[in-house]
Amino acid sequence: MTTRYRVEYALKTHRRDQFIEWIKALLAVPFVLYSQPHGVLEDPDRSVDTLSQTREEAHRRYSEIFRDIEAMIDDHIAHQNDAENPFPSKLKLLVPSIGPFFTRLPLEAAFKFQDNKRYISSRRFVSPSFNDIRLTLNSAQIMAVTTYGTLQLATFDGDVTLYDDGQSLEPTSPVIPRLLDLLRKNVKIGIVTAAGYTTADRYYSRLHGLLDAMANSADLTPAQKQSLVVMGGEANYLFEFDSSSPHLLAPVPRQHWLTPEMAAWNEQDIAQLLDVAEAALRDCIKTLNLPATLMRKDRAVGIIPVSPEIRIPRESLEETVLLVQKILELSTVGRSRRVPFCAFNGGRDVFVDIGDKSWGVTVCQRWFSQKEGPHGVIKGENTLHVGDQFLSAGANDFRARSVGTTAWIASPVETVELLDELAELMGKKMS
Repeated sequence: MTTRYRVEYALKTHRRDQFIEWIKALLAVPFVLYSQPHGVLEDPDRSVDTLSQTREEAHRRYSEIFRDIEAMIDDHIAHQNDAENPFPSKLKLLVPSIGPFFTRLPLEAAFKFQDNKRYISSRRFVSPSFNDIRLTLNSAQIMAVTTYGTLQLATFDGDVTLYDDGQSLEPTSPVIPRLLDLLRKNVKIGIVTAAGYTTADRYYSRLHGLLDAMANSADLTPAQKQSLVVMGGEANYLFEFDSSSPHLLAPVPRQHWLTPEMAAWNEQDIAQLLDVAEAALRDCIKTLNLPATLMRKDRAVGIIPVSPEIRIPRESLEETVLLVQKILELSTVGRSRRVPFCAFNGGRDVFVDIGDKSWGVTVCQRWFSQKEGPHGVIKGENTLHVGDQFLSAGANDFRARSVGTTAWIASPVETVELLDELAELMGKKMS
């Protein structure tokens, strides 16, 4: 089994939410000890002093916990970089499902930043939440990629990340000027989406706001305009920006961008895997009485609602993902591990794609590295993938964690906030 497959196998049971829940449990102790909710019953003048003291003490204890976790991550990185050390790190012992880190994480500084925004230490009835910690980890990650190195590539999911689910990137979207700002800073951009279209017009209809803005921009250089690609179907269709194309995107022949590992995927194995997935999906439609129809593509198979107005229950979609995933893993072609795949819940549908977003991000890394030459190799620590699917069954953004750093957002609004935070940090570094 190759190193890459070993990493992906380890990540199958490691979800970042387990790490978050562990941190949440640690933070619950000082919250219980110092929150003092009874302060609301005190004399108002005395209550102000009590709240101030409580906030300061809670902030101190929360900061200490994040500082200790930061040190444990440093120790974990030292262990993962020492191939001759047979012993697990302390963090690995405490959170057995933890995966690799590409950078240090300045968690204490990130917490202080988020505390100033979210007033976590001031709360007396609501303890530090899952979202508080998720956003703190995001801040720590973008601090890391701008402080300890240089951000060279930013990749983004489409639905729920750049635009609302099922919608498009319209010209009025606040995401667009922030993406253009990244391009001006010579950061490469890859839009890595599960949408598996084979023609440029379909991607233009989803991304026309951004593509038109790039084509009409007077301050982006030709090289900067060439710094955007779209990777569709997780890792199956590559398009690059082309101002001369009627849809501003030009397809790149597969033989020009396939990695050596991807080129070795056997077409017979691919067809067999999709056949097994198709049969499993048909059974799910029948067993769960799903109002869905099957859709087969050359590199994917899935189910979609029989009518756009129909919403399949989330539980049914999750059940379908987990069942199909397990059937594929136990099948002959699945056990061989010759062809990776991703079964995921798209919110309205379920699809099984050949490859996954780790391969899609890898292709973006290699594509831009080849253009830059031997001195422009883009590594995991220079890559940031932004997406929303890190938690539910078949969370396809989670796979990108094996090839680069990640930021977990929950809406396009959060993406805008993240990009503003990133721009501020990059501006400070350049000044």
